Amino acid sequence: MLRIAVPNKGSLAEESIAILKEAGYRQRTDSRDLVLVDNDNGVEFYYLRPRDIAIYVGSGELEAGITGRDLLIDSAALAVELLSLNFGGSTFRFAAPVDGDWKLSDIAGKRVATAYPGLVAHHLKELGIHAEVVRLDGAVESSVRLGVADLIADVVSTGNTLRQAGLKIFGEPILTSEAVVVARKGAVIPAELEILIRRLQGVVTARQYVLLDYDIPKVSVEIACAITPGLESPTISPLQKDDWVAVRAMVPRKDTNRVMDELWAVGARGILVTDIHACRL
Repeated sequence: MLRIAVPNKGSLAEESIAILKEAGYRQRTDSRDLVLVDNDNGVEFYYLRPRDIAIYVGSGELEAGITGRDLLIDSAALAVELLSLNFGGSTFRFAAPVDGDWKLSDIAGKRVATAYPGLVAHHLKELGIHAEVVRLDGAVESSVRLGVADLIADVVSTGNTLRQAGLKIFGEPILTSEAVVVARKGAVIPAELEILIRRLQGVVTARQYVLLDYDIPKVSVEIACAITPGLESPTISPLQKDDWVAVRAMVPRKDTNRVMDELWAVGARGILVTDIHACRL
């Protein structure tokens, strides 16, 4: 039976459970459950701390798991990313006191506070910069004011917390992270895991697209299909009205309203948008 790790709490937990449900897998309904067996799909789900998942997978105890790319790198586990899931996004940046004109080269010889020492040490090594990495479990932005560090490396969203702490971002992002599926490095991927990956990929893709149906005069089909080319080609079907056809195509979700406006302008009518819950492309 396939053994898969799922985050048990935190920002990744709820969305990980949601995408697995959309992919057709049973999930726990009680947050106190540590293991759930999905006999129909031949999978055992283990609910673990997100920070530990890559370690369990890398050791070979579990075949795969969902965790953050940041946590994967920080763990230094023998695990690799198989699939990005397009949720749980975050950006890691360096930040230092606002009264200085900081550059990456200024980090050399300094103390860098972070909750992700493995990730930061790896990045500094890639940059060829030698610095002391100070591990903290939280409230990293206070470390400079309290004299524990000279600068920090942390997750940044709006930057408001950093500004309140008298810090400013500098340099390029250390990492752009999101939820990912991981497996043991070098391991043979079993058929059951390949199925799970295809299902999750289908949900990820489906979330990015909608299905667009509309009617269009035949004389305008070519220009309408240029607006909605689909993934390979739109589907065109005849209508009872001889000089009209029906068109169906997948359209990027983010472009839906703009595409509908353009179709209406060229004569399309009966424009309908349908959510896609899963697909195989």
